[in-house]
Amino acid sequence: MKRLANLPAMDKAGQVDFLVVGAGPVGLVAAILLAREGWRVTVVEKWPSRYPMPRACTIDHEALRILQAVGTMEEHAGLFEPSRGERGGYQIRNGAGTLLRAINWNRPAESGWANTNGFYQPDLEEVLESMAEEIPSVELRRGWSAEAVEQDAEGVILTMSRTEDGSDQEQLRGSWLIAADGANSVIRDLLGIESVDSDFEADWLVVDYVPLVDRQWDAFVTQYCDPDQPATAVNSGPGRRRFEFMRRADCSVGELGRSETAWRLMEPWDVTPENARLERHAVYTFRARWAQDWRRGRVFLAGDAAHLMPPFLGQGLCAGLRDARALTWRLSMVASGLADTSILDSYGPERGAHVREIIEEAVAVGEMVCELDPRRAADRDKDMIALLNDPEAVTVEPPHPKLGQPSITAAEDGNAGRLSVQARVEVDGVSGLYDDVIGGTWQLIGLDVDPLANVPAEHQAWFARMGGTASSLSEDGPIRDVDGDYRAWFAGHGCNVVLSRPDFYIYGTGTPDDVPRLLESLRAALSNSPVYTETGAMS
Repeated sequence: MKRLANLPAMDKAGQVDFLVVGAGPVGLVAAILLAREGWRVTVVEKWPSRYPMPRACTIDHEALRILQAVGTMEEHAGLFEPSRGERGGYQIRNGAGTLLRAINWNRPAESGWANTNGFYQPDLEEVLESMAEEIPSVELRRGWSAEAVEQDAEGVILTMSRTEDGSDQEQLRGSWLIAADGANSVIRDLLGIESVDSDFEADWLVVDYVPLVDRQWDAFVTQYCDPDQPATAVNSGPGRRRFEFMRRADCSVGELGRSETAWRLMEPWDVTPENARLERHAVYTFRARWAQDWRRGRVFLAGDAAHLMPPFLGQGLCAGLRDARALTWRLSMVASGLADTSILDSYGPERGAHVREIIEEAVAVGEMVCELDPRRAADRDKDMIALLNDPEAVTVEPPHPKLGQPSITAAEDGNAGRLSVQARVEVDGVSGLYDDVIGGTWQLIGLDVDPLANVPAEHQAWFARMGGTASSLSEDGPIRDVDGDYRAWFAGHGCNVVLSRPDFYIYGTGTPDDVPRLLESLRAALSNSPVYTETGAMS
């Protein structure tokens, strides 16, 4: 590709490996993951200081495993308040308080962390920013707004101006750019990427408060499907709680946003100025949409820049962190020469289909909660209550989507593209979660078998160069399955070997006899070239 004629001249000696636009959790996690691999990263953020108020307030087990990979959880697990209990965690009730459905947010989770957790976003962002600033290869440029993006065959030029003085401009050059600049993404607009809208839209008042009197809530999250006043109650992190109230047609946005309105709406739950301190109240428009394309050349969308969903399943930030991990392992492998650039093509299809399924489920819950017609609400309640005759039918599972296609996974494997497993192991008297004790970006795990038993030495060396680790778990061997969680997981998936990707999704499963084939197909997927000779050996 020829250098674009209108691309401004720039000294490539000053080029960093990656530019990240947006210093929210998604952008910071992406920057830290890349920097931990040794890459130079510059993060550009529009605002001169962190936003001091909470936004997201729930996070799931998979997102916590990503934060574990970043290094956050070792010292900061206390930022997160887990949802616990025998069943439920997420309840849907009608205006009379009758239970309509419970989603099993307290189920045993695959990732070694509580399935659902409350947290205070400003505290998490402070930790992530401090971690990023401690890495010498990360530069954080606050107070700079993106103005233009241009590309050639070797990199991206970002033109930016000071947010407080647009006349002061600079240019940065990177090999790749990640746009994590939120729902109103400037980069997405500059690239001309259109979004698809689901037509779901509703104004809601979000109220964050600190209870001065501790009380136990029946569920971690409760949706009140009350046509008189739809509402949500959320445990939003240690020492904090949140209510959300839908705007009715007889209430203006201005009136809804008043503190007096917040107190009036919380009064039925006995939340008053005498027993609570109001921390924030703001009106948001809940929407659902997704970008038609997640990539343009060397620029990629992530987080709210790529997708937006109403908060009824608490998955917005979780989806963004999945984007960050799915993208950074690909980019790092390409930049280090371990993979062909073709692996970047699957980022958007994989993540787009995955998040689309969650968005659709969140919209379905939202439409149910937001029903204002009393007759339709009564019919809804009747139908849902009829399903509660079986006590076990009251609890349903949260969504567990597979990765979209085309994907970097083994063909014709029913487990491939599903989330893999992490649990506690013990090695030489040291116990902990697998990623902390064993680690590895690509993980090959066998239960009561050696997963490398049939793998030639050359294949093993290649896998090690990829950052792969191989281990054999058992009840009483050198690597012990402490709680039996791996045994249960393998039994449930009908295999005794699993090969997992750096973003914790299953590449493939089987037995030790299948491992050479799995590694050969993985090598082909990463190199975008055939790996078999006429004799069947890998070239």
